[in-house]
Amino acid sequence: MDEELYSRQLYVLGLPAMQRIQEAKVLLCGLQGLGAEVAKNLVLTGVGSLTLHDPHPTCWADLAAQCFLSEESLGRNRAEASQAQLAQLNEAVQISVHSGDITEDLLQGFQVVVLTDSKLEDQLKVGPLCHKHGVRFLMAETRGLVGRLFCDFGEDFTVLDPTEVEPMTAAIQDISQGFPGIVTLRGDTKRHSFHDGDLVIFSDIEGMVELNSCSPQSVRVQKDGSLEIGDTTTFSRYLRGGVVTEVKRPKTVRHKPLDIALLQPHVVAQNTQEVQRAHCLHQAFHVLHKFQQLHGRLPKPWDPDDAETVVELAQDLEPLKGTEEESLDEALLRTIALSSAGTLSPMAAIMGGVAAQEVLKAISRKFMPLDQWLYFDALECLPEDETLLPSPEDCQPRNCRYDGQIAVFGTDLQEKLSDQHYLLVGAGAIGCEMLKVFALVGLGVRANGGVTVADMDYIERSNLSRQFLFRPKDVRRPKAEVAAAAAHRLNPDLRATPYTCPLDPTTEDIYDDSFFSRVNGVVAALDSFQARHYVAARCTHYLKPLLEAGTQGTWGSASVFVPYVTEAYRGPASDAASEDAPYQQTCTSLSATDRTETLALLQQVMGVLRTRPQTWQDCVVWALGHWQLCFHDKVLEGGTQFSSGSNKCPHPLQFDPNHDMHFLYVLAAANLYARMHGLPGSQSQPALRELLTRLLESDSRPQNLFSAEHGQEQLKELQETLDDWRKGPPLKPVLFVKDDDSNFHVDFVVAATDLRCQNYGILPVNHARIKQIVGRIIPAIATSTAVVAGLLGLELYKVVSGLRSHGTFRHSYLHLAENHFIRSAPSAPAVQSFRDLKWTCWDRLKVPAVQPERTLKSLLAHLQEEHGLKVEMLLHHQARWSTACSGPRINLRDSSDYLQNWFST
Repeated sequence: MDEELYSRQLYVLGLPAMQRIQEAKVLLCGLQGLGAEVAKNLVLTGVGSLTLHDPHPTCWADLAAQCFLSEESLGRNRAEASQAQLAQLNEAVQISVHSGDITEDLLQGFQVVVLTDSKLEDQLKVGPLCHKHGVRFLMAETRGLVGRLFCDFGEDFTVLDPTEVEPMTAAIQDISQGFPGIVTLRGDTKRHSFHDGDLVIFSDIEGMVELNSCSPQSVRVQKDGSLEIGDTTTFSRYLRGGVVTEVKRPKTVRHKPLDIALLQPHVVAQNTQEVQRAHCLHQAFHVLHKFQQLHGRLPKPWDPDDAETVVELAQDLEPLKGTEEESLDEALLRTIALSSAGTLSPMAAIMGGVAAQEVLKAISRKFMPLDQWLYFDALECLPEDETLLPSPEDCQPRNCRYDGQIAVFGTDLQEKLSDQHYLLVGAGAIGCEMLKVFALVGLGVRANGGVTVADMDYIERSNLSRQFLFRPKDVRRPKAEVAAAAAHRLNPDLRATPYTCPLDPTTEDIYDDSFFSRVNGVVAALDSFQARHYVAARCTHYLKPLLEAGTQGTWGSASVFVPYVTEAYRGPASDAASEDAPYQQTCTSLSATDRTETLALLQQVMGVLRTRPQTWQDCVVWALGHWQLCFHDKVLEGGTQFSSGSNKCPHPLQFDPNHDMHFLYVLAAANLYARMHGLPGSQSQPALRELLTRLLESDSRPQNLFSAEHGQEQLKELQETLDDWRKGPPLKPVLFVKDDDSNFHVDFVVAATDLRCQNYGILPVNHARIKQIVGRIIPAIATSTAVVAGLLGLELYKVVSGLRSHGTFRHSYLHLAENHFIRSAPSAPAVQSFRDLKWTCWDRLKVPAVQPERTLKSLLAHLQEEHGLKVEMLLHHQARWSTACSGPRINLRDSSDYLQNWFST
């Protein structure tokens, strides 16, 4: 397992699931846009082998949604033309092309078979055969702005890990002997959230050790949060420590084969209206397949005669079994038929991301699969005004790479897309996916259009498992430059300009008025809320639409904010969750602390500086002494008991070089100490164990790392020590780097954390979780990234097309692990008022031009004379101008809400 490559993904799936994925064999049939998206996501995720099958040649319409094909691919077999580029995404995945027929024998060689954009007769042939032989089967297809997905994992499919939530764990405070035994937990029991009937196991208990080897126990939760378990009467008396851990219950799902499920679709929806719409979409796909069987093609783009034929065919369909009699929504069906001939990149990304996640569920048995059917439509992307809908002439093929998109929207939207200039902030996982969307939809491909890519970061190896524009040779190169060049290769007409400086208050001379005046909109693909808030404030100030998305594991969101139409961006004020945020100590200066704190700091400084190490052994001696001080000594220097007052008495540890965490702490600490002093470290564990044995036998550990002396004598000693140190080489600061597993940084934190947990008998934290916390690592996987980028692409169509009501836009929230998918219209901007004035966050105060010059004094006079406002403002001398009027600008702050809405900072 290449843990560095898959590090972010491992936090989502876990090691056992990843190992099953790396051994899996998948057959993918259909390499149009949707199939290419499924393939991309599976290869990035690291599936063992992927076999491609598609007997059809590449045509112009394919290029609107297939990122692995180009003009040079025209006429070539789609699977063969895509193979080489897919192989570049992950050299560990075996990718082959099957050029023969799909036979029953062939299907049995795979764990999962996926059909995309296939004919109904092929679906009805392959699906039941897979069901018969226990091969997991998926079918996905898109038609213009509608899509559907079907899963059949068999009649007895066991999900080993149904949810993304980590098993509940809690530290034990006490266990009673009796029937039943009562387990009292440490800390706030409300945080533990165990439920009656949960299965738990016990570990690391001292005393009542019989529980450590027990099979999973069922619990009942008492009112005080304690847990009632079985009979502990005959067990040993409980002494201390221990952890109780929830055991996740496997779940079994039973799926019907496609031929039966087609007649009895089970739709999970929040209300009757959603169920009826899903049933209509189900019938629409059925009748589109029937039209294709009769005519050898899909309905012509926006051809009213073909649309009426589709409606007539639908009227002859028998009602779906098990559903109430529903009237056919002819208007909806007609709209679907009119736009069904096109292929769209955003739709392929959405359905391809979800389909790939279902494949991973089928392979890994992690997370609950769909309840067979998923229907999705984005018909709200079409113009609200029916007079603006495209005509058949507007949608005729042009033999260009946008033919699939023109078939849905016509040439008018294509022209508007070509002239757009967008700013993409962030060239990470979502940023790369958005650049793909830009390239395929033809955004900014004309002389007055373009895309500016802003990102100050550099490519790391861990990026390669989800940022598909990057390759191993690009590691340590600037993301913005590599991503812009790769996007240009996807579409040679795309004008992408990289900026490697950040977009923040320090670069407002670069991203200035002139820069934003050339921008039509902004896409934020950022990993911090602080950065999002700043970018959103710039968009509000310059009245630019903002598309914003984010993911965490299989969670994702995509939002749109349009001037004067929707509310402005409002996100969390902080990136840190209270229980996950790493502890940060702000060090100011000695003069800013009181005497006690100053002396404590000086003691720590003296402990480090008193002796300069000369050899590796000196570093080991220091590390061993530091271990002794931190985890064994419970009496402070000078005789003061540690466990006095509010201090809790710890359980002192005895150093054991054969204990993994004892040894790891000394190994890591000694190497970090050596690096700080410019000395060579050592990674030889046998040599270190031998050295520790000698040191322990000779008792060479330092006993006084920290001085107990106070006052002027200590200050004098510190000054003398500092003077001596200035004569030698300077110390080398060791900056924390989370993604280098050989530098001992995370190892030190892991060992220190585990040992302190042992001191206090509290719940330990595993290596991966500690690395995630201290490194502020966000779990990530390619599937959810692809979906949110596709959702933003749909909103891009709406923003570029022109004026719309806020009800046509969508905020989207999804959780692929548990099949939650919510899309809702954003709120309209809130209207505020003061006396006779009304405004929203998008409005600007218009200063009358009657004054010789627009000065702050004249503005204040106008506010008081015209509106009776007495204004008191705090002007910051270091601030720059930023009001909407021309000329000089300055940040203004006032406690009044109405002024905060008038003046943007």
